[in-house]
Amino acid sequence: MVAAEPFEGGSPGTSGPRPRASWLYRTAAATALGVFRLQDWDIRVRGLANVPRTGGAVLVANHMSFWDFFVVARGPYRQFGRPSRILAKQSLFDAPVFGPVMRSAGHIPVRRGRGATAYRDAVAALGRGELVLVMPEGTISPALDLLSFRTGAARMAIAAGVPLVPAISWGSHRFHTVRHGPRPRWRLPVTVDYGQPLRLGPDEDARAVTTAVHAQMQVMFDRAVVEYPDGTPAGAWWVPARFGGGAPTLEEADAYLDGIRRTWTR
Repeated sequence: MVAAEPFEGGSPGTSGPRPRASWLYRTAAATALGVFRLQDWDIRVRGLANVPRTGGAVLVANHMSFWDFFVVARGPYRQFGRPSRILAKQSLFDAPVFGPVMRSAGHIPVRRGRGATAYRDAVAALGRGELVLVMPEGTISPALDLLSFRTGAARMAIAAGVPLVPAISWGSHRFHTVRHGPRPRWRLPVTVDYGQPLRLGPDEDARAVTTAVHAQMQVMFDRAVVEYPDGTPAGAWWVPARFGGGAPTLEEADAYLDGIRRTWTR
């Protein structure tokens, strides 16, 4: 496992393809970006040079809101014209209006009990030179802090022989997350940070890679929270408990999610 330098051209070990965004992807992206512009969000991006301009790569991002997919995918799309193929729950693809858009834009559904299919589809997309965006927590974090990560993103990057790029976003949850919003947030500060990518050899251990990526993203996350323009107001619902906020603790979030998982298996 080697930390890579920022990419100026294609990613190592690839032929450098850069698939174009479909017209529906462009339409959906324009809609999401329009939401940001209408509310005059102050989106601050750091480390975008760490995202390869061509060739396959896995973007690994935290999951705090219903909009962090779009916030993280925005940078490579606007700067390099690179669409991101999002791994998302099947329920989003089943929604009456949003579902057809997700399917037509080329995103990848994750069906409960059929994760192997999504994994194969993601590895195939990486082989075609796509960016694949993965939220390894698997759900929005009730704690508004990093949950434990699943190993799928690391396994995809190892199998496809592409770099893995960690990304952190912070702020969009104040607009719309579980039990909060959507509600207008004018001039909302949003931080997006793309970290130093990892080159992974074919014999890497996915669990060890996942642990390393989580540690890297924890540092990035803590910096984003501490440096956030609106600070960390004591007791604020949108601030993690570790920073004096009113969000549930990680232990409370884990207990809540365990209860939900038990209902799935009944």
